[in-house]
Amino acid sequence: VQLQASGGGLVQPGDSLTLSCAASRGTISRYPLGWWRQVPGQGREFVAQVTRSGSTTYYADSVKGRFTISRDNGKNTVYLQMRSLTPEDTAVYYCAAEANGASYSYDDRRAYDYWGPGTLVTVSS
Repeated sequence: VQLQASGGGLVQPGDSLTLSCAASRGTISRYPLGWWRQVPGQGREFVAQVTRSGSTTYYADSVKGRFTISRDNGKNTVYLQMRSLTPEDTAVYYCAAEANGASYSYDDRRAYDYWGPGTLVTVSS
């Protein structure tokens, strides 16, 4: 499956932004899907995951209560709604499909086999 994230941009602190990740060459319904982010020079950080059906979600403590992950299997798309953004949320955001969940936890990068190119989110006044 190929993934393509979009929706990044420059926003001000306190603003909201929604990222989308569309899949091609396969169906996302087979996979739990996650969002990760990376600040240049730092490691990739887990943000959120949604299970195959969308019934269960997991979040990093740093975004809990502000970000919402959701999916539309019919549209082959996963979303990340971000509210109350702060400069600390500035990063390149990646979507990923988990194919190795039997071996690794949902917040372990090794659980994810398929990654799309990221989309940059910059939060600055």
